[in-house]
Amino acid sequence: MGPKHKCQVCNEAESKYKCPSCRVPYCSLVCFTKHKETPCAIPVSVEEKPVADQKVVERRPVKVDETGEVLLKLQLESIASSSEIRNDLMDESLQKLILKIDCSTDPESELDAAMGVDAFRIFTDKILSAIGS
Repeated sequence: MGPKHKCQVCNEAESKYKCPSCRVPYCSLVCFTKHKETPCAIPVSVEEKPVADQKVVERRPVKVDETGEVLLKLQLESIASSSEIRNDLMDESLQKLILKIDCSTDPESELDAAMGVDAFRIFTDKILSAIGS
């Protein structure tokens, strides 16, 4: 069994339950009722918290001039299954470059600028290798 926690309402008894909304441990119906006198909410986990410098991405239609530029499902699966590509995507500076391209009003210019960064160019080479280009 896991570690024992004190009731966070009365701070006396061992907690047996957790609030379904905010996960605060409590020991009894009396403590639960007292806890519910003030509204509570589901806590936001670290993974769900928005990054301060991250912009909200507006969805825009994808325009493709040549259908040959669209990747096939097999090619996308090949990229997704590459542990080397997934590991590269853990790099925060690479994430920021990709986000900058994606959020840009002129993504082609941002892509050209990103190609001047060695890490990004190496990353794109790995993608091209994974899809067989």
